Amino acid sequence: MIKGSCCCGAVKFELLAEPSMMGTCHCSRCRKLGASVIVFIKKDDLKWVQGKEHIAVFQPVEPYKYNRCFCKTCGTSLGEILSEDDSFPIAANALDGDLAVTNRFHEFVSEKPSWYDICDNAKQFDGHPTPS
Repeated sequence: MIKGSCCCGAVKFELLAEPSMMGTCHCSRCRKLGASVIVFIKKDDLKWVQGKEHIAVFQPVEPYKYNRCFCKTCGTSLGEILSEDDSFPIAANALDGDLAVTNRFHEFVSEKPSWYDICDNAKQFDGHPTPS
């Protein structure tokens, strides 16, 4: 079991299984939200411990389309943790321990700032990943 939480501890959850994959988003929005590294989880693997009521949702403005969740108290970015989809990304920074998954892709590399160097061999995409 993998534990997760926000910085202040108001939000706590557990993952009953390892995330299926990890990726890094370089879009300006994810960078601003502090959630560039994401892991994909299954809805059925997410177990709430406490604090679901402490989560606020940031509604996107075009061209972005995905909601972003964060703790109302401390502002910790939580990704799409309230999603109703079968699988969705959450912010890797909200997980409390180590993971077996490693970065598999970089998306929105076209928006990557010049001061950031990609230091792995994961696939790179100008936008969202495409099947290969």
